[in-house]
Amino acid sequence: METTLNECRPGDKVVIVRVGGEGPVKRRLMDMGITRGAEILVRKVAPMGDPIEVNIRGYELTFRKADASNIMIQKLES
Repeated sequence: METTLNECRPGDKVVIVRVGGEGPVKRRLMDMGITRGAEILVRKVAPMGDPIEVNIRGYELTFRKADASNIMIQKLES
């Protein structure tokens, strides 16, 4: 089932299916290593859902909810 990164909970392991957004937003995400097939571990989600802290490619990133909504993911079985 495809969903977006902003709908994940702490501890979820996901794989990126598609990166949305347009122009500079998409380019910035891809420059950070957010590309199709990369695995993500959701570490923390703030109480109001913004920001979201993840581990990807051996480093930690923090996303705003608006940016995370541009990342289409598929959950992996734990």
